[in-house]
Amino acid sequence: MNFEQIISDLKNKIYKPIYFLSGEEPYFIDLITKYISDNVLTDAEKSFNQTVLYGKDTEIHTVINSAKRFPMMANHQVIIVKEAQNIKNIEELIHYAGTPLKSTLLVINYKYKTLDKRKKLYKTIGEKGVLFESKKLYDNEVPGWINGYLKNKNKTIDPGAGMLLNEYLGNDLSKIANELDKLIITLPDGEHKITTNHIERNIGISKDYNNFELHKALTQKNVLKANRIVNYFSHNPKNNPFTLTISTLYHFFSKVLAYHFLKDKRDRRNIAATLKINPYFTGDYEKAAKQYNPKKTVKIISLLREYDLKSKGYNNVSTTQGELLKELVYKILH
Repeated sequence: MNFEQIISDLKNKIYKPIYFLSGEEPYFIDLITKYISDNVLTDAEKSFNQTVLYGKDTEIHTVINSAKRFPMMANHQVIIVKEAQNIKNIEELIHYAGTPLKSTLLVINYKYKTLDKRKKLYKTIGEKGVLFESKKLYDNEVPGWINGYLKNKNKTIDPGAGMLLNEYLGNDLSKIANELDKLIITLPDGEHKITTNHIERNIGISKDYNNFELHKALTQKNVLKANRIVNYFSHNPKNNPFTLTISTLYHFFSKVLAYHFLKDKRDRRNIAATLKINPYFTGDYEKAAKQYNPKKTVKIISLLREYDLKSKGYNNVSTTQGELLKELVYKILH
């Protein structure tokens, strides 16, 4: 089952005896767990019928014994097992999973790991309860997720502002959701769209000096603007780490190289789908491809690898990361 199906069933009070929530992305696991914790039982029922266990401090037989209890003065009991990835012999849950109590909702948080699909436990839980694997989103999927998150709150965001958040926070959905909630609160009455100005004022990310603007400056071969951004990065290294700049430049120019070899460059939807980018930004890659031919693009990618190694001390004794970035950008532009 996917996240939306699970939440929909819970809202309709369609409960399963076991919810095995696993995977690399904790955000969705936490949301499902919170919904069950907040909504299945009333406040009065929770005193006797809701238990939270922690994998570091419990054993599998304790989990099973807790799940086998019957609820007191309620239709259900909720057992939430956090950090379940730390429980030894999790496979022994099979002794309960085959015949679980319908009155128990056993919620297993198995973060950053997944259950072995070859094991009998996986198949049994799939038959009796809910198996959910929460996967990390790829970077190119995050802007779409941001749009969906804001749509549910009757808000929108400029594409550039979404990219800026994605660049700054990566694909950590919990952090992104937290910052979006802050931005929503600070929006003036009557405003429904988040812009780069809102982000700069309330989160502290510069709308003029960031990796996204550096890409644009390089695309336009705007030497003055590129150097201003590089100087800003050099004076603010904590907020603009060299490794992140190298990573985003590599990501950008790799897509520029891929653009060069597209068979159909007329259909923007096809370009966006192939490069896995927002259609709004296809023009940026088209412009960059005109400025940097395939041979130059390959050279830039090689330079990025070279300067990444230099930043880690390879063939470099004393050059600072700020100076390395200035050298790199000069070589890209010339």
